[in-house]
Amino acid sequence: MSEWVGTRLRRRRGGAAVYAGSLSLVVLALAGAVGLATRQPWLFPSLGPTVMLFFESPENASSRPRNALVGHGVGLVVGAACFYALGLNGQPPVPSGGLTASYLVAGALSVAITTAVLTLLKTPHPPAGATTLIVSLGILTQPTQLAAMAGAIVLITVAGWGLNRGLLGADAKR
Repeated sequence: MSEWVGTRLRRRRGGAAVYAGSLSLVVLALAGAVGLATRQPWLFPSLGPTVMLFFESPENASSRPRNALVGHGVGLVVGAACFYALGLNGQPPVPSGGLTASYLVAGALSVAITTAVLTLLKTPHPPAGATTLIVSLGILTQPTQLAAMAGAIVLITVAGWGLNRGLLGADAKR
């Protein structure tokens, strides 16, 4: 059987860059388009490193769809738990109100718990650390925003996995 088109492209000089860059553009533009249509934050910082992992190193454990979904899911839940447990609801988010002691605790604790849980579950996905900070630092905390984040995570994971599987076939190793 002949090699998959993505595998051939990635082996060419500069092909890996074209593959990763083009597919990152497509997947993030898709999430952004949904965000524009719904007027919700379907494009946020931790999606960037996730799609980079998907397309730069699809064979890496951190790039597996399960790891991305579990990682970001844990990050969302832990970030929200730390944010609300420390009574930060109603406070201005860190970018506009500044870092306070409570936000410092929420941010550091959320990353520590997210890291511990993902390590215990053997589902590494470093971009989840950014997701938990986005929430625990008050940047996106409303239920509709959290739901949009969850939707975007599922969308980019399905799109990323589907594109890699379709273009790399068995070489996607997931």
